[in-house]
Amino acid sequence: MVGERLDAEWVRGWCDQADAALAELVQSFQARHGFPPGENVVSRATEESHEATDALVELTPIPSDLTTMYWVIDEVSLPDIGSGYFVHPAATVASHFREYGAIQIEGEEPALVFASDGGGHLLALAGSGQVWRSTTASWFDQFDLAAGSLQLYFEELAHRISQQL
Repeated sequence: MVGERLDAEWVRGWCDQADAALAELVQSFQARHGFPPGENVVSRATEESHEATDALVELTPIPSDLTTMYWVIDEVSLPDIGSGYFVHPAATVASHFREYGAIQIEGEEPALVFASDGGGHLLALAGSGQVWRSTTASWFDQFDLAAGSLQLYFEELAHRISQQL
């Protein structure tokens, strides 16, 4: 799937499926786990988040798939899926970029951190469209390939949500 670009309609469909699965998860969560769920949400883009995306694009060249994603999604917060999964809002990505810069991965264009997990591992998207995951909770250590594309990353995330049901 490397080389194929993310489609906004596909992202909208993913959001709808995630919303339905998360609604089901919340209904049974406390009975299964003995405590209430956190706020598991896929927040849709707003005019304000579109402005943050535009500012991010002006700040640094970002992979087109990330622009497409941010045109549909503001952020994703899934604290109760696995150890937690979080897609950061564009404004946070810009702030992190100003502080840390792009991630350097051997043989790859510089990558932009856009997400993290509950263990502090970072996820970065490179210009090739591949998603990379830090091996430690650090901006400066090694990154390994996590998914061949942003779409594959979201498909895996959907699978992890469904495993919690």
